[in-house]
Amino acid sequence: MSTAIDQQVVTFQEQFKKVKAEVSKVIVGAEEIIDGVIMSLLASGHVLLEGVPGLGKTKLVSTLSDVMRLKFSRIQFTPDLMPADITGTNVVQENAMGEKFLEFQQGPIFSNIVLADEVNRATPKTQSALLEAMEERSVTVGKTTHKLDSPFFVRDSEPAGNGRNIPVAGSATRSLLHEA
Repeated sequence: MSTAIDQQVVTFQEQFKKVKAEVSKVIVGAEEIIDGVIMSLLASGHVLLEGVPGLGKTKLVSTLSDVMRLKFSRIQFTPDLMPADITGTNVVQENAMGEKFLEFQQGPIFSNIVLADEVNRATPKTQSALLEAMEERSVTVGKTTHKLDSPFFVRDSEPAGNGRNIPVAGSATRSLLHEA
C-alpha cells in the first residue's frame, strides 16, 4: 500500500514542479511567492498580496489560471459596487409562450480563480458578499444558496500603505498566504 502512496506523492511533486516551471516562465524571481500561491490554491486557501502597483501580482494569478486551465475573473472593488455585482442576480426572462420567470445570472465570483482588487474600497455589505464566498464557498442570492465550483481561490490585494478606506474584517486571517 505504501508504494501506491509513494507513487501518488511522486506524481504530485512532478505536477507541482511543472506548474511552477510554467508560471516561472512569466513571473521571474519570485519563487517563494509562486510556491505560496500554488500551495494556497491546492490547500483550498486564499491569498492576500499587498504592494505597490507593477510588481506582477495580477500577472501571477492570471498566469496560474492559464497554466492550470481554470476560469479566471477580476473584480475591481469600488465604493459604488453592490453585492449583486459580484454574486449575480435574478433576472426576469420570458419564454416562447410569453410567460415571465426569474433566472439566476451568475456574477464574476463564479470562477475558479478570482482576483479581488482593493476590497477595502467597497462597502461592508459588498465585502460581506465576498467574504461569504471565501468562507462558505457559496453565495446566497435572495433565499437561494448557490455553490461555487472547486477549486475556488481568491487573490485579494490592496495597495501598500493606503490606510484602508473601509477595513476588511479579518482579511489577513482568512488567507493562507499574506505577502506584504
